[in-house]
Amino acid sequence: MIPYGRQSISDADIQAVVDVLKSELLTQGPAIPAFEQAICNYTNAEYGVAVNSGTSALHIACLALGLGKGDVLWTTPTTFVASANCALYCGAEVDFVDIDPLTWNMSVTNLEEKLIKAKKLKCLPKIIVPVHLCGLPCNMKRIKELSDEYGFFVIEDAAHAIGGRYHDTTIGSCSYSDITIFSFHPVKTITSGEGGMAVTNNKHLARKMGLLRSHGITRDDDLMTKKPDGLWYYEQVDLGFNYRMTDIQAALGLSQFNRLDKFVQKRHYIAEQYSSLLSDLPIKSQLQPKGYYSGMHLYVIQLQLDKLTKSHRCIFEELRKNILVNLHYMPVHLQPWYKKMGFSEGDFPESEEYYKRAITIPCYPDLKDRELHKVSEILHKVIK
Repeated sequence: MIPYGRQSISDADIQAVVDVLKSELLTQGPAIPAFEQAICNYTNAEYGVAVNSGTSALHIACLALGLGKGDVLWTTPTTFVASANCALYCGAEVDFVDIDPLTWNMSVTNLEEKLIKAKKLKCLPKIIVPVHLCGLPCNMKRIKELSDEYGFFVIEDAAHAIGGRYHDTTIGSCSYSDITIFSFHPVKTITSGEGGMAVTNNKHLARKMGLLRSHGITRDDDLMTKKPDGLWYYEQVDLGFNYRMTDIQAALGLSQFNRLDKFVQKRHYIAEQYSSLLSDLPIKSQLQPKGYYSGMHLYVIQLQLDKLTKSHRCIFEELRKNILVNLHYMPVHLQPWYKKMGFSEGDFPESEEYYKRAITIPCYPDLKDRELHKVSEILHKVIK
């Protein structure tokens, strides 16, 4: 069975993990700052804070920006639930901005219209989380302009987008945002097993997130309330969490990082092959605007159902007999938990229309040409 995504593990990756296992420190050792520095060097961000998941990165990013009770965070409905849940963890409220029907990312037109209304009602968001779906960057220049005009913070959810570029900037540079977060889950472009990272150019935010990932504990004299009692002394100066990444994870992530550009290039090769092989099918792929370079974490097709006799569900289930296709994502506002908050079907029509047509097909570095052609053959057989 060909999956939609899969990690690529080399002998060098295995050796990197073995080296840590043979070392004195399995956690909180030298691999973590080395991994953080490697990501910062690549993205041109000033600071990196490695954590145990992308979700944890979102949570501490929100807390570092002061999100709390009485505040509102906006994100897109077409994302994994973590992009919205991070606000609820902070006691804040969530709302959504519908997607663009061609890029499937947050629509800046819808965003501006919603901001105009929110300003009149005096309920502007504190944070907006644009999600780079499938690895395609959002229109960050316009989002930054709106941020400056309406006074909200921006957290880029780049869980899919490491290795991508937006015009002349690398995703993660934070040129248009306050914080960018990455995920290193096994199906992502590079993996640390589980893991994530928040990057920023703001020293205060970096220090705050560093505290929050480790129980709010510090040994920094500048942050303590009194002179240390001795070399053993530390203080809890904030209410933090156990969100630390281990050296085992960081070593794997750092080894994988050495092949990041190669991985992204292979994903683009696969996308180009699909574009050619599937061009005669009644499907659409994600628009790739000029100047945008996707991290290409996912390859999603949209069925043109008006040209088909089979339903979305029927095609998905037939494909699943031979290919482990998936669907990214069910709109967050239609999840039962969010429906209890008052969201309902029809609230964000473009996201709902996307959901009714989307299928994620295999795209990962170790996908062989014969497997890629097999996927094409099966798609032709099932859809045609």
